[in-house]
Amino acid sequence: MNMFTPSLAEMQRAMRRSLLEGADEDAAAVVLAHGLDPQARLNIYRNTAQGVLVNALQLAFPAVRRLVGADFFECAVRLFVHAAPPRSAWLDQYGELFPVFLAQMSQLSTVPYVVDVARLEWQVNGVLQAPDVMPLDPACLAPLDEDALGSLRLSPHPAARLLRCDAPADAIWRAVLKQDDAALGAIELAAGPVHLLVQRVTEGVDTLRLNVGEWHISKALFAGESLDAALACAPETDGFALIGAYLARGCFARTPRTANCIRIHQGTST
Repeated sequence: MNMFTPSLAEMQRAMRRSLLEGADEDAAAVVLAHGLDPQARLNIYRNTAQGVLVNALQLAFPAVRRLVGADFFECAVRLFVHAAPPRSAWLDQYGELFPVFLAQMSQLSTVPYVVDVARLEWQVNGVLQAPDVMPLDPACLAPLDEDALGSLRLSPHPAARLLRCDAPADAIWRAVLKQDDAALGAIELAAGPVHLLVQRVTEGVDTLRLNVGEWHISKALFAGESLDAALACAPETDGFALIGAYLARGCFARTPRTANCIRIHQGTST
C-alpha cells in the first residue's frame, strides 16, 4: 500500500500551522511517536517557539513590560504572535507592528502613552541593531560653495532616526528603566507632543528633543530633501546650527550617493 509522503515545503507549512495556529493534524501525521505521543511533541515545540518570541519582545520592549506588568505583557505578546507571526528568522527585526497592535487593545485606551513608549522602544531597538557605517566627515563639505551646499542631499545614518510622540515618551522611558518613581510621578502626560532624534551613541542610545522648527527641517533632511529645501521648511529656525550639530553628532552617513554628489559639486566649483 503506497503512503503519501509530503514534500519538504508541505512539511514546513504543516509545522508552521502547528506552531502558530495550533492546527496539529497534518504535522502530527509525520511525527514519529518513539514513546511520546506526536501531539505532546508538537506541544513542546509550540511552547518553545512561543517562549522564544515572548522573550524576544521582552528584550525589545522592557519599559512597556514594566508599565503594563509582566502578566499583561506576556498575554499581549501571545495574542500578537498569533495575529502577526514572524516572517523572518532574524528575531531582532520582529516587533515592528507591536506598537500598532497595542494601540488596538481596548485595555490600554486609558493609558495611550504606553503605545508611544512602545514606538520609542522600537526605534531604540532599531538604532542599536543598525549597521555601523561610516558617518559623513563635515570636512568633506568645506570646499563646497553656497550654491553647492544648498543643493546637497544628505543620507541619514541608519543609527539615527526621528520620532514624534503625543506623550513625553522619552521621559517616561528613562524613568521606567531607571525605576525612578519620583521622576515618573513628576511627568506631565499632557506636556506633549515631543519631537525626538533617537541616536546610537558610544554610551548606548541618546534621545534629543527638537523644537517644532527643528523637527520640520529634520524631517526634510532625513527624507533626502536638499539643504535649501529643508531650511525653507522653517526659515525662522537657525537651521545651519542644527545641521552643524547633526554633522558633529554623526547623524549623516558617507554613502556612495553623498560622496558622488560632493565630487560633482567639487568638480563644478573648480
